[in-house]
Amino acid sequence: MRYKIVKETKPTLKTFGKYKAKTIHNGEVSSHQIMKEVAKHLGTSEGNVLGVMMGLSTVISRHLRRGDKVRLNTWGLMKLEIESDKVDDPSDFKPKKHIRGVRLHFLPESEKGKPELYQDIEFQREKRFTV
Repeated sequence: MRYKIVKETKPTLKTFGKYKAKTIHNGEVSSHQIMKEVAKHLGTSEGNVLGVMMGLSTVISRHLRRGDKVRLNTWGLMKLEIESDKVDDPSDFKPKKHIRGVRLHFLPESEKGKPELYQDIEFQREKRFTV
């Protein structure tokens, strides 16, 4: 995993002015590319994989929207979380005013607190990016 060192520029954060690692992403993999790779890996047609992917997406989205947590074995847990402003008095809370949005949280499956997804990652500082 490649990274660069960048300066924190948000003045409201305690870490303002300090330096941190930021991931450099190689690109984006499309669902079509995933479909092709899975079909090849399983020895089935791309159409079969596409059907499963579409069905999975529909079912997972429906469960998340109604407030369920979705756990996929060997992958992890997905859930939607509300982000909202804070109020001093609960009776002052107005959803349309104070709820800023909803975020998807993904927690990779782990054994004893060590997610397999994160194991064996090698970190490489990108030289061409300078502070």
